[in-house]
Amino acid sequence: MQMTGVEGELTIYTAATEKQRLQSFLYSDDVLELNLSGVTEIDSAGLQILIALKKEAQKLNKKLSYVMHSKPVLEIFEFTSLTAWFGDQVVLVHD
Repeated sequence: MQMTGVEGELTIYTAATEKQRLQSFLYSDDVLELNLSGVTEIDSAGLQILIALKKEAQKLNKKLSYVMHSKPVLEIFEFTSLTAWFGDQVVLVHD
């Protein structure tokens, strides 16, 4: 299993670079985890990257899990009603 993470923004300003990096990550193993705890901001461009990665992983018969969702990631998943679509376990931490 391979793991990587996203740190900082996952927005239109970082989308091109992150998309390229994360697509390369898809080819590193058949079982992958993407740690989202370091995501400080996410917009629709960032969400599109996460959706595209999940779809690409499915096409390649790879298991890609998103783990350790940050608050901004959880908020956009809830706002768009996509939490269930992603199918990853979400752990809620109370402050």
